[in-house]
Amino acid sequence: MKKIVTKIKIEQEINNNLRYWASRPDSEKLSAVQELREQYIKYFNKQTEYNESRKRLRRFYKAFKQI
Repeated sequence: MKKIVTKIKIEQEINNNLRYWASRPDSEKLSAVQELREQYIKYFNKQTEYNESRKRLRRFYKAFKQI
């Protein structure tokens, strides 16, 4: 098997990434963000902080919903 390496400029890669994510449906974007959040919580042991923020979000949502 022959390995091929292609060099591109960082600006080109950034543009490619932006075009890719702009073409994806919103549900896929949200799923990707949620997956990254879960990885962050797991790897940096942030479960306690995550649980507390969820409680605050629930309280905010209930108050907002009543308005």
